[in-house]
Amino acid sequence: MANTKWTGKKVFITGATGLLGSHLTRQLVDAGADVTALIRDSVPRSTFHEWELDRRVNIVRGEVENFALMERAINEYEIDTIFHLAAQTIVGTANRGPLATFKANVEGTWNILEAARLHADRSRGGRIRRIVMASSDKAYGNLQGEAYDESFPLRGEHPYDVSKSCADLIARSFFVSYNLPVAVTRCGNFFGPGDLNFSRIIPGTVRDVLEGRAPVIRSDGKFIRDYIFAEDGAHAYMTLAEAMEERAGAGGAGGHTAHGGEAFNFSYGLRLTVRDVVDKVLAVMNRGDVKPVILNQASNEIPVQCLNSDKAKRVLGWKAKYGFEEGLRMTVEWYKKHYAR
Repeated sequence: MANTKWTGKKVFITGATGLLGSHLTRQLVDAGADVTALIRDSVPRSTFHEWELDRRVNIVRGEVENFALMERAINEYEIDTIFHLAAQTIVGTANRGPLATFKANVEGTWNILEAARLHADRSRGGRIRRIVMASSDKAYGNLQGEAYDESFPLRGEHPYDVSKSCADLIARSFFVSYNLPVAVTRCGNFFGPGDLNFSRIIPGTVRDVLEGRAPVIRSDGKFIRDYIFAEDGAHAYMTLAEAMEERAGAGGAGGHTAHGGEAFNFSYGLRLTVRDVVDKVLAVMNRGDVKPVILNQASNEIPVQCLNSDKAKRVLGWKAKYGFEEGLRMTVEWYKKHYAR
């Protein structure tokens, strides 16, 4: 049954074929939204195509670095809600090519927000009512192992982390300066069906075991991370957007919108080492006999990251539907079927 909160809403999703994007697109379409998806590259193995979402949404082809395209899409498809997920998300790729990461993550963000600003002024018929933008726990930088909450400063140092700190601050500036109704999410490491970035620890471990190899850990195995299942993440984004309901009155570009300019952490509050995660994957696959190869070659990465998501639970009433263990089981089952095909 369609969710009446989304019936007929005209939603623009950047990064729609990515891990989170595919799950969010499916949830929104199932809820009755009229979705327009921005797609840069065609990835036939993406769950976006596996779930036949390409037959259920409008598709705009191009990059967030193209401002004219962003403005045209928002205007012509009469968008009222934007989920900005498009980004270069791989830390290693950012370390090897920082300029491309900065262009996608920083320039892409200001393009989306400026295009939205041009179509948010109600006195001129603007339609934009809410924007949910993906930042990251990496935006906080290295805070010496503390559990970050939203009051912590943004102190990215390495290329990917800096790109997210910058994008996060740009979003804040568009709210403060123009009253643009934008809120920011900072999430832990996503995992789930459809993740084809095998440099990440969960898909890489599953693939190695299915192909008869010992899984490889690039670091020393002691780095600590927090995680969130993609289905829980998509639900979190929708929960935040639903809470961004317009309040009475109008003012500025976006009127008085709840939670404009705010940031919300979404994660499980876990403190799992890389080795812990590999062992959990092996246990789900009934391959506890396998021992990982530890390369100890990782660089430019934050040693410890963990999020405090109390604000999202308290203010938005967000609650994970699946959690880490159930999400991991569902993820492993998807990869088994994926490889069988």
